[in-house]
Amino acid sequence: MNSLPATDASADLTRRHFFRECGYGVGKLALAGLLTNSFARPAGVHFAPKAKRVIHLFQAGAPSQLELFDHKPKLKAFEGKPLPPSVIGDQRYAFIQRDAAVLGPRFPFARHGQCGAELSDKLPHLAKVVDEIAIIRSMHTDQFNHAPGQIFFNTGFAQPGRPCLGSWLSYGLGAETDNLPAFVVLSTGGGISGGSALWSPGFMPGKHAGVRFRNSGDPILNVSRPAGVDAELQRDSLDLIGALNRRRLEVEPDPEIATRIASYEMAYRLQSSAPELMDLKSESPETLKLYGADPAKPSFARACLLARRMIERGVRCVNIYHSGWDAHSNVAGNITNNTRATDQGSAALVQDLKQRGLLDDTLVIWGGEFGRTPMVESNPTLNRSKGRDHHPQAFSLWLAGGGVKGGMTLGATDELGFHITDRPVHIHDLQATLLHLMGLDHERLTFHHAGRDYRLTDVHGKVVKEIVA
Repeated sequence: MNSLPATDASADLTRRHFFRECGYGVGKLALAGLLTNSFARPAGVHFAPKAKRVIHLFQAGAPSQLELFDHKPKLKAFEGKPLPPSVIGDQRYAFIQRDAAVLGPRFPFARHGQCGAELSDKLPHLAKVVDEIAIIRSMHTDQFNHAPGQIFFNTGFAQPGRPCLGSWLSYGLGAETDNLPAFVVLSTGGGISGGSALWSPGFMPGKHAGVRFRNSGDPILNVSRPAGVDAELQRDSLDLIGALNRRRLEVEPDPEIATRIASYEMAYRLQSSAPELMDLKSESPETLKLYGADPAKPSFARACLLARRMIERGVRCVNIYHSGWDAHSNVAGNITNNTRATDQGSAALVQDLKQRGLLDDTLVIWGGEFGRTPMVESNPTLNRSKGRDHHPQAFSLWLAGGGVKGGMTLGATDELGFHITDRPVHIHDLQATLLHLMGLDHERLTFHHAGRDYRLTDVHGKVVKEIVA
């Protein structure tokens, strides 16, 4: 066999010659896999999954667990007094002093359901489905600011650049449909501190990114056919662009070129599938009333109903981000407003999924990036009073369906709600558990990048077996 001199140019020529001349070059193989339905079947499960899909109701800004899930009547007795130094230790906070006074719970609590779970009176709808949910009161995180905390919760790392949970699921399990993305994102409320890093594929191919749907108007910007362009012209244009991209892919087998080809075709299909998905006219008046959703108005409740419609149509992961929980002032008003916006829709989603036989294999998650302090935040300069600061040491969230034991509460905090006293659950433990419920071993689900294998859980994480049915 003849060989060329070992120069950079000849090496490049050899590679190009291989990809151009080999009838089944890497580019053609990648394209063939991309344009067939090979992603429709779960190809990466490590064991039988309990859940097939995930709906993540992320409450950005960090809801106060002390006003919702973790009742601490002892705080009332300490109200107006500083916590003992032995409790605070060397912990520092961004907006309050170490000697800040205690703020008692703002709302009464009561027990509900056969399980007797204790909930705030601001969660009357969740109280109706409490036997379907598992509450974890002993969550903790490494991060104490919003953007790093939100990114850490979603990606397992505090800085942008890592794949999020939805991207790991898309990578590990693929899609169930060709007509909608595997991973969809909706948002309600104001801005999100972590931004698009929360649904980014990081260093994975772009096809694993979350596709952001709008809650009103055109579901996706720039997907509708432009004025003056008919179906035939659009199809001809896409075919030409596809042919050029495929030619480039044969020469340079870059996964992002394959992603671009798939994105054009997905956008074309979305012109018919997305409007039908977002049109709630087919939903019964009873269902709309259950959610408290107005079909014509964007809301968290409407987003929850859309999430149910998405998973019915094959979407693997739906993230709904509801921001506005950052209660540095007037925690009582903050909780009142946000529970009014989210409680009915969240509970209705669980109830609706169960009625339709979908809850058993659909995992629902509700919670924020960290908790709130037992101490009050009051700052006349910033016009703040009766609020709570960020508290990474202990917070609460809940899960339902998808192999989760309903009607249980896991973990506990001390009588002041400051430290965890029973069964700590780290963010990486939760991530390991979510993957486990989807049939994925968090230690075996890896992506090779920059010379090493990466995991969602980094080098940490243990499955929380107590909540697995």
